[in-house]
Amino acid sequence: MRAAPMIELDRTHGGDAISWVATASSGGDFPLQNLPFAEFRRRGNGEAFRGGVAIGDSVLDLAAISRTGVLSGVAAEAARACAAPQLNAFLAMGRPAWRALRQALFDLLHSDAASSIREAARNCLVPQSDVEYDLPACIGDYTDFYTSIDHATNIGRLFRPDAPVAPNFQWIPLGYHGRVSSIGLSGQTVRRPTGQSLPDGAAEPTIGPSTRLDYELELGIYIGQGNAQGEPIALDQAEEHIFGMCLLNDWSARDIQRWESTPLGPFLAKNFATTVSPWIVTMDALAPFRAPWPRSAGAPEPLAYLDTERTRASGAVDIRLEVWLETALHRQAGTAGERLSTTSFRHQYWTPAQMVTHHTIGGCNLRSGDLLGSGTISGPGAGEAGALIELSESGRRPVRLANGEERGFLHNGDAITLTGWCEKPGFARIGFGACRGIVAAAR
Repeated sequence: MRAAPMIELDRTHGGDAISWVATASSGGDFPLQNLPFAEFRRRGNGEAFRGGVAIGDSVLDLAAISRTGVLSGVAAEAARACAAPQLNAFLAMGRPAWRALRQALFDLLHSDAASSIREAARNCLVPQSDVEYDLPACIGDYTDFYTSIDHATNIGRLFRPDAPVAPNFQWIPLGYHGRVSSIGLSGQTVRRPTGQSLPDGAAEPTIGPSTRLDYELELGIYIGQGNAQGEPIALDQAEEHIFGMCLLNDWSARDIQRWESTPLGPFLAKNFATTVSPWIVTMDALAPFRAPWPRSAGAPEPLAYLDTERTRASGAVDIRLEVWLETALHRQAGTAGERLSTTSFRHQYWTPAQMVTHHTIGGCNLRSGDLLGSGTISGPGAGEAGALIELSESGRRPVRLANGEERGFLHNGDAITLTGWCEKPGFARIGFGACRGIVAAAR
């Protein structure tokens, strides 16, 4: 099969393009060059959820814009598909439809748009301050990967100093199947989970609330078009099946995880909550921020099905990421939270395309709306760890906050916020919004 074309730069990526929506040029997450998708409705009136695109501090209502007649052809069909309570039908239409709608929306929101088109679109804008969100797609399956060599090394050194990274990590994009029912949106309240754990030095486990609750900084990857069962997706075709990405917090109970993970991997330690941001930033919007796929000296060469020239040249994505902690004491004092770490997705050992290809190599059929987690994203430098277990060395060296508090693991009342953005000279900065969750006591 001939390789799919690269995601090429076009007029929607121009760094000097501006929108007639004034707040789109104010340096926020949602300039004209971004146009991420979400499911939304006006808060408090019980209307149906439908697709929307972020522009500045507003949401462009795709159900409303599809009724105006300003869109035509494939773009109009795509907008009508976005009018549904989930984006699955739109995701299943594939990249030609995704691109056609993105380009059409760019043109009608551009400062050069005709006054009649502006007026039609202006009537379809809803302030983000007035809306609430739903999960953007009906997620049929959720797979969480383990793809950061720095995270794997940091974790391994805590428990296996002589062999921190398992041999298969450098050969396989490792993953496990997660729980869809507990995936929630930014703003989610996360109940501290209860489960079995084996205290240090004990001969028998105990049952009780986790005392080692942690966050994990990840990205979520939404599948666009699926594949037929038994038909693997080749690596150079894989990105034709990826619609876009969001922020994802894979909450983890480390004490429960340590006791239950042998031999089948995490279970109760992971199934109680996963939080995602509402906006999906498309792979088309991320095109200017692609980067070479890194491979450190001495690392084994991947097997042929996970290696192409395209992957090596531009398989990585430079998405800057931060983790912020706001404690109950911060809120009581009216002070801002504190940044715990910052890193980039470009350091990941395996790429999103490689995750998709390996997921399907045995014949597994992915479906539109399926969600993949990138695994914890940690970088090679100090302060780039994507989880508290790394930052605090499993609680042995608690992180000291500016207000005098310390954290080895999360306390009740702690709120974790993930943020992400891309920036590069000559291009507009684009962002992902925020992914926030707050810890509540176990029931």
